[in-house]
Amino acid sequence: MAFWKGLFNNSSNAIAPSSTSSKEEVLLKKGETQPETKILFSTTRSIDLYELEELCDAVGWSRRPLRKVRKAMQHSFLVVSMWEEKGASRRLIGFARATSDHAFNATIWDVVVHPRSQGKGLGKALINYLIKCLRQEDISNITLFADAEVVQFYNRLGFVPDPEGIKGMFWYPD
Repeated sequence: MAFWKGLFNNSSNAIAPSSTSSKEEVLLKKGETQPETKILFSTTRSIDLYELEELCDAVGWSRRPLRKVRKAMQHSFLVVSMWEEKGASRRLIGFARATSDHAFNATIWDVVVHPRSQGKGLGKALINYLIKCLRQEDISNITLFADAEVVQFYNRLGFVPDPEGIKGMFWYPD
């Protein structure tokens, strides 16, 4: 993947968030004897689609056409990226996005944290940051879709299945 990324790494492969509010927040700093490590959340940093694809590959997600990923990100209400910075180097270690009606409702999509960064509370921090940003936009109804193996993770963060008997329904083409 690094070979292809190098060949095609240009501005047409980077998605700049469309958010009007500029946000970047440091989650934590570690390391007294080694170069300082920071974990940052951003709603403004450009995301290279090939770097995002490498992140999704690392967790075993199936490949999606980059043109569709680009379109999904461009039409998202909020895109949050999570970065690990050590000295001058930075690496995308987490990502999530939300779509919205811009008034009442938002749905969280594509939550991913690199396997090397899982089990450290970073997924929880990513979701909490995303919710905080949505609440600052006065969004009060936040939903998400989760694979069966991560439902308990979202339960621990306050998400409940079928609140008040609400049932989701889906239509798929034949």
